[in-house]
Amino acid sequence: MGKKKIAKQTGEKVAAEAQLVAERHAAQVGKGAKKRIERGRMYLRISYNNTFVTVTDEAGNTIAWMSAGSLGYAGPKKATPFAASKVIEAVGEKLQRSGPFELAVFVNGVGSGRDAALRALAAQGFDVTSITDVTPLPHNGPRPKKPRRM
Repeated sequence: MGKKKIAKQTGEKVAAEAQLVAERHAAQVGKGAKKRIERGRMYLRISYNNTFVTVTDEAGNTIAWMSAGSLGYAGPKKATPFAASKVIEAVGEKLQRSGPFELAVFVNGVGSGRDAALRALAAQGFDVTSITDVTPLPHNGPRPKKPRRM
């Protein structure tokens, strides 16, 4: 293989490199640590086919999310009230350590699990500050067809 050349470094270079390694290590340790969040928002999207729950902080950054499909429910079972309550329980377990504990809830959709999801949320022990229905509603619809001429 040949002779290996050993490079000698000055004390200044060694100190600078050690400081750089320490800064990188501090950044990695800080990245993994979770901070405690007091207030947040919960978005419930409940359709005829599935139930989605997303929890964000006040800035809109996602903290946790879950769906009935990700819990293992398949087909028509995803849209049941039972699946909606199980999704809320799973999200509640994710949020027990870091929070948020005070939630503003936004409900979107017309599925059968709306009431069950809100009841399960109340049973989890979260402080719900507001419940807002953001389901889109048609306010006039498209232009009607012109009358048929015979």
